[in-house]
Amino acid sequence: MKLTNTYIFKLIFIISLCSSMLSGCINKRVESDANAIIEKKVDSLLALMTLDEKIGQMSQVRHFDDITEDEIATKFIGSVIHTQGPAPGKDAKGWQAKFTQLQKKALSTRLGIPLLFGVDAVHGQNTFEGATIFPHNIGLGATRDEELVEKVSKITALEAQATGFNWIFSPCVAIPYNEKWGRVYEAFSESTELTQKMGVAAVKGIQAELPDGRTVLATAKHFIGDGATDFGVEGGNTTISMQEVNTRLLPPYRDALKAGVGSIMVSFNTLSGMPMHANKTLITDTLKTAMGFDGIVISDWKGYSRFGKNEVINAGVDMIMAVDGDLDDFQEGLKQGIEKDSVSIDRINDAVKRILRQKFRLGLFKNPFPDSTLIKSIGSPEHRDIARQAVRESLVLLKNENKALPIDKKTKKIVVVGEHANNTGLQSGGWTVDWQGLTRNYSGATSILDGIKSIAEGEVVYDKDATGNYTDADIAIIVVGESPYAEFFGDIGDGSGTYKLTLSPEHQKYIKTYASKGIKTVVVLISGRPLVVTDQIKQSDAFVAAWLPGSEGDGIAQVLFGEYNFTGKLPHSWPRSVENFSRRFGPNFWDKSIKPLYEYGYGLSY
Repeated sequence: MKLTNTYIFKLIFIISLCSSMLSGCINKRVESDANAIIEKKVDSLLALMTLDEKIGQMSQVRHFDDITEDEIATKFIGSVIHTQGPAPGKDAKGWQAKFTQLQKKALSTRLGIPLLFGVDAVHGQNTFEGATIFPHNIGLGATRDEELVEKVSKITALEAQATGFNWIFSPCVAIPYNEKWGRVYEAFSESTELTQKMGVAAVKGIQAELPDGRTVLATAKHFIGDGATDFGVEGGNTTISMQEVNTRLLPPYRDALKAGVGSIMVSFNTLSGMPMHANKTLITDTLKTAMGFDGIVISDWKGYSRFGKNEVINAGVDMIMAVDGDLDDFQEGLKQGIEKDSVSIDRINDAVKRILRQKFRLGLFKNPFPDSTLIKSIGSPEHRDIARQAVRESLVLLKNENKALPIDKKTKKIVVVGEHANNTGLQSGGWTVDWQGLTRNYSGATSILDGIKSIAEGEVVYDKDATGNYTDADIAIIVVGESPYAEFFGDIGDGSGTYKLTLSPEHQKYIKTYASKGIKTVVVLISGRPLVVTDQIKQSDAFVAAWLPGSEGDGIAQVLFGEYNFTGKLPHSWPRSVENFSRRFGPNFWDKSIKPLYEYGYGLSY
C-alpha cells in the first residue's frame, strides 16, 4: 500500500490522539490512587480522635487575643487566621517564625495534626507591607485577561507562602447587583460569564497542584448572594428567586469546583429571610451533595454566634471563625449539642474529614513549616512587573477628545492635581496593609505622580488641592476618587454616610477649576465601583476609569504617555444618574429601559 502524505498525517494524528488519551487515563488513575490513599489516611486519623480533638479541628482563631500559644495544643486548634490587629512579626522572617512557633505547638499534640494558616489576600498578600499589591478584582475584570489573572494569583500565593500562610480567602466570585454595595471592587464583574472565567483563572493560580510547595488553598466566596442584596446592603437580605440564584450566582461556584477549589466561605447575607450560614438546603444539599464539593466550608467572621450557633454546623459549615470571644462558646456549645443529640456525630465526622483531607492534599503532614527561601520573592521586580501590566490592562478609557491622550512626553508643563495622585494608600483602596486600607504612602509602592515624573521630559508641578495658579500649564492630569473602605463601611445606603455614588464636592471642584481655565484636562478616576460622574466627564477632555490599581501607580503613567495603549473594557455598565439606583438593584438588573452612560464592555483606545 502506498503511504501518501495525507495517510501519514492521519496516522500520526491517530497515534497522537491515542497517546494523549492514554496519558490522560494514566494521570486520572494516578490522581484516583492518590485520593484513595489520602482517604485511608483521613479515616485512620479520624478513628483515633477524641471529640475534643475533632471540635478543635473545626476551630479557627486569630494568633492574638483569642488564645494563648499553649491553647493551640490544649484546645486542639485546627486553623489560625491573621487579620486586622498586631502583626505576627516586624518582617517576613518574623512572621514565619511566629507561625512556625504556633505550628510546633500543634505538632506537639498526641496526634500531631498541623495547622492551616489563613489570610484575606484579596489583591496580593495585602496584609504585609512591602508585598506586591495588585489591582482589586474589579480592575482585573476590566483586563479580560485570564492568563494574567492566573499569573497574579500565583504571585499572590507565593508571597502569601513567603509570609507563612497556606490558605487564602480568595477569589470573591460575587455578582454585584448594585454599586451601593461596599464590596463591589472585590468582585470581577456584573457579568456571570466573565466572573466564571476570572474565578477559574484565580483558583488555578492560587492552588495549581496543591502539594507542589508553591501553592496554597484557595477559597471561593461568599456563598451565596452576597452581592445581590436589596439596595446593596452588606450582609442584607437577598430576595431574588432560586431560579436567578441558579442561573446568575451559582455558575462561578460550579466552575470553581471543577477547577478544584479547596474551600468555600459562607456569606453574611440572608436569602429570602434565612441566614446563609444556617441554609442547609444550599450548603449541604446543593453545594456538597448535588455539586459534589468535598472541601472545607468555612464560616465568615463570628459566624457561629451571629447566625444560629449549632444550626450553622447542622447546615453544613465545617470550620468556624471562632474570634472575638467565640472560641469557648463554640467549643462548649457544640459539645453540648452532641451530648444532647441536637448535632449528630456523623455531621462532626464529615466536617473533620473535610479539614483533614485538605491538610493531606496540601502536604502539611510532610512539610508543615514555611519556606524561608521564599522571602526574597516578596515585592520582587518580576512580581511588580506583572502588577504593572495588570494596572495597564485594567485602565478603561471612557472619553478622549481634542487629542488629549496620549500625552507628549516633551510637553513643556504638566500640572498634576489631587491627593490621590501622590498617595499610594489612596490609590490602592481597602484591604491594603490595614483592613480599611490606608491614607498614607506604604513601603515599596509607586504613586501615580512618581510615575508621571519618571516619564515626562518637561516640567511637572503638583497642585494637591487645585489652589495653585498654574494658568501656564499645557495640560492638567487630575486624579480624583474615593477614599479607602472595606465591607459594610463602604456601603452607600441612603446617601447620608461617608460614601456616595458621586465625587466629593472638593474633587468636583478640582476638575471644574482647571477645565474653566481652558487648560486641556485629563481626569483619572480612582474608585472601587462605577460612580455617577456624568457632568465631570463632560467637563474633561479625557476621562480614565483606573479602579484601584494597587502598588504600581506608574502603570497608569505608562498608558497616559502612550508607552502602551488602552485595552481595558468596562466590567460593569456605567450609571448615568444617581436616580438609577433608587430601587433595590442597579439599572442593569432591574430596568432594561434605562440606558447606561456606557454599556458593559465599553472602552476606547487611541
